[in-house]
Amino acid sequence: MIRLAVFDLDGTLVDSRRDLADAANALVMSLGGAPLSEKAVGDMVGEGASVLVARVLVAAGLNDSRPEALVRFLTLYDERLINYTRPYDGIVDLLTGLHGRLPLCVLTNKPQGATDRILLELGLARFFTNVIGGDTRFGRKPDPAGLLHLAQQAGVDAAATILIGDSPVDLETARRAGSRVALVRYGFGFRPVELREGERTITNPHSLANLFEDLASNAN
Repeated sequence: MIRLAVFDLDGTLVDSRRDLADAANALVMSLGGAPLSEKAVGDMVGEGASVLVARVLVAAGLNDSRPEALVRFLTLYDERLINYTRPYDGIVDLLTGLHGRLPLCVLTNKPQGATDRILLELGLARFFTNVIGGDTRFGRKPDPAGLLHLAQQAGVDAAATILIGDSPVDLETARRAGSRVALVRYGFGFRPVELREGERTITNPHSLANLFEDLASNAN
């Protein structure tokens, strides 16, 4: 039986692709490069801000070793953090329905400060008992340390925890932790992957509610 649900942020709870792309392109253009498409930037998201910046600079034909680029990107992104970022349709209803039934947490590779601000300003913070960002002592996914810590804090075994994300990074994190996993197909980080027994994909946010009902009725 699932006793703890842990959610990824970007591409799972919120659609943040445009704000990330706008910040990335502001950085690129400030360094003399040509802007990238929103989809191209979105495809690079998932392994933390430093990896995103390096990928963006390479894709734009710029030097990816500029030490000031990450700091500049974070400043530019902070200025655009919730210009267009919104919860996916159905997410608020899902969280409302789950709240109180089991602990809900967030595990993301986005920096903690940006994560906390997005959750607070979009009215989502109230749903979560614990939130871990990618610049904390637990490191970034696919390191399972953050997921295992969340389970420990909730007094739940990893096997009774489900990680809901949108990318192969989330899948690998869950596998390393020994937890359940579901990948959302609507997220901009989703890629076709070979799933093992018990691993699932979800078509849209509304289907996530059905997932929890199914897991509850088929507890093992």
